Amino acid sequence: MAKLKLDAIDRKILEVLQQDAGLQISEVASRVGLSQTPCWRRVQRLKETGVITKNVMLLDPRKINVGVTAFVAIRTSTHTQDWFEHFKATVEAIPEVVEFYRMSGEVDYLLRVVVPDIAAYDAVYKRLIAGTQLFDVSSSFAMEEIKFTTALPLSYID
Repeated sequence: MAKLKLDAIDRKILEVLQQDAGLQISEVASRVGLSQTPCWRRVQRLKETGVITKNVMLLDPRKINVGVTAFVAIRTSTHTQDWFEHFKATVEAIPEVVEFYRMSGEVDYLLRVVVPDIAAYDAVYKRLIAGTQLFDVSSSFAMEEIKFTTALPLSYID
């Protein structure tokens, strides 16, 4: 498959949409120096090629009572596909787990969990360990959010 070429205007469009995906196409076009139709076509192409995967609204976790963030490092001594499928299904069934990664190094999996308090985290922890055989589960709680962004750096685009 040929690599998609993105030019400076595509990058500007992506920059604008990463900051506010709810903008009208006329506003996006104005900010990137295009008329509406060519801008709309570019946005459609970015969606069709999978560069843009979703349009979402970001919520303030404190205002919806999930202001506690826990990072959960998991180690396992089992690495079979069957075990992983079961573990994955267990994790995916827990809505408080908002990110889930397979890692290199000492930790096998890393989860980001959002909850209202420690008691709610304990309930998540119990659901997590009930469904799976784990070697070690280590949790760390974020004391302060210093930087949070969903915007990806665009300087690496060829």
